[in-house]
Amino acid sequence: MNKKSLLSTPYILWTLLFTVIPLIIIFVFSISSSNQIGKISFNFTIDKYKQFFEPIYIDVFFRSVKLSLYSTIVCLIVGYPVAYIIANKGLRIRNFLIIFILLPQWTNFLLRTYAWMSILKDNGPINSFLLRTGIINEPLTLLYTDGAVLMGMVYNFLPYMILPIYTVILKIDKNYIEAARDLGANTVTTFRKIIFPLSMPGVVSGVIMVFMPAISTFVISDLLGGGHSMLMGNLIQNQFLAARNWQFGSAISMILILIILISMLLLNKYSGDDTGGALW
Repeated sequence: MNKKSLLSTPYILWTLLFTVIPLIIIFVFSISSSNQIGKISFNFTIDKYKQFFEPIYIDVFFRSVKLSLYSTIVCLIVGYPVAYIIANKGLRIRNFLIIFILLPQWTNFLLRTYAWMSILKDNGPINSFLLRTGIINEPLTLLYTDGAVLMGMVYNFLPYMILPIYTVILKIDKNYIEAARDLGANTVTTFRKIIFPLSMPGVVSGVIMVFMPAISTFVISDLLGGGHSMLMGNLIQNQFLAARNWQFGSAISMILILIILISMLLLNKYSGDDTGGALW
């Protein structure tokens, strides 16, 4: 065994133990069946996959895709200008702004979500301000809505959009920009013809990095949606913990994994940057 193979052994073992084997177990559960007392029997069937296509579960699927797409679009609209501005600042300001963006990520995910619950509740700062200024006469229903879930997704996943785009823009050869300006291109034309096309690998990477956690989240929709905005992640959680229907929960998990794998394949196909927007 050469040195390279020896160094890769821990990674291979880690992948087998915590990725490949669990996926195999989930898949086996998804095609197994259970008797009347709930005991699992390995008479393989695809009934649980068929069950997913019932209208009630299809509605959850489309709601998950809709909110995930909305959050991804909002993150792109907000994140791209921010990444572009940061990439064009000096080194010291760039580092400060990146730390400022990453700072909320250093706190616990649950704490950040609970903070948004306090902000959006009826007697929270938003409603209190609107009531005191006379803009509204009674509190707005901000919490436990799809809008609250969307806001929570954007807040938590926005850095995943900013960082890949920022790093790709930062690596664009400045000679291309100078050449475009020497040829008479203005700022808008230079951005449209040079910067934006060259930054597409970062955009694609950011879209995938936001869409994947958004479509699989359950904490945000559970806390900010209050059970009114059930997503795929909540459905899986309920099947495993509440309904104790591990087979159906496993089937939904496999479908969700398939969606994520398709997204990753699209990333590899359309991203021309081998680093995928890596910071280093």
